[in-house]
Amino acid sequence: MHHQAERPSMGVLQLQEGEKQFTLSRYAPSPAAAAFIKHYWIVSWDLTGKPPYLQSVIPNPNVNLVIERGRSGVFAPTTAKFGHLVQGKGCVFGIKFKPGCFFPFINKPVSGLIGEPLPVDKLLGADSRELEEDLLSLPSESLMVDRMEALLAPRLPEPDPQASFLSQLIGQISGDRGITKVEQICERYDMNIRKLQRLFDQYVGVPPKWVIKLYRLQNAAEAIDRGSQPDLLQLAFELGYYDQSHFIKDFKAILGITPDEYMRKGIASH
Repeated sequence: MHHQAERPSMGVLQLQEGEKQFTLSRYAPSPAAAAFIKHYWIVSWDLTGKPPYLQSVIPNPNVNLVIERGRSGVFAPTTAKFGHLVQGKGCVFGIKFKPGCFFPFINKPVSGLIGEPLPVDKLLGADSRELEEDLLSLPSESLMVDRMEALLAPRLPEPDPQASFLSQLIGQISGDRGITKVEQICERYDMNIRKLQRLFDQYVGVPPKWVIKLYRLQNAAEAIDRGSQPDLLQLAFELGYYDQSHFIKDFKAILGITPDEYMRKGIASH
């Protein structure tokens, strides 16, 4: 029996509005896979006779394996907001790996996957088209998870201490708004900045500076989602910004719109 994982928005922008158009479920991995996998996720929808819906997603430092008809692959972290067009009727199955924890599967720099998704058969040894038909045609989400776990079980790598360290480190960055500079991490762990950057390139695929900025802005978007009209200046200060202009610039760079526009969009959708 599979238990659904906790369901914060995790970068899915204005999830409450989106879930009027689709269903998003997350399932916890087995204990053996939990060293590498954050959760399995499944999106299903039926917009037959309805207009398409564009769902926006904030980037994150996770590798995702995606099973979608005609579009399957293993994708590196993205560095800008992206959209997924939901139309007609369909289903997508995904694996969200813990940050830094996909590297042991391939033993090659994860940064090399940016713009070059890894074919699913390279990881699972199964033809992607056959897997799409097999997995996405199963009658229940629980059976989909069982099928994927069976494929993964013989391919789980040995534990990698560096991967575990980076996963925990990124968890700290995510949860500690006081971390605003790479130098703070280097001081905390007595680590040379170039070594840290090499580890992130190899294991995570994106630089530590970008990860810090990402989580600060994701925290901002989620704070705006939670409150009808938060004080943006106060929010900027809480996230380590010394002036509102830099906060607005970074927010727009990641999300594509200003905090004010994002807030108005959220209010309009309620």
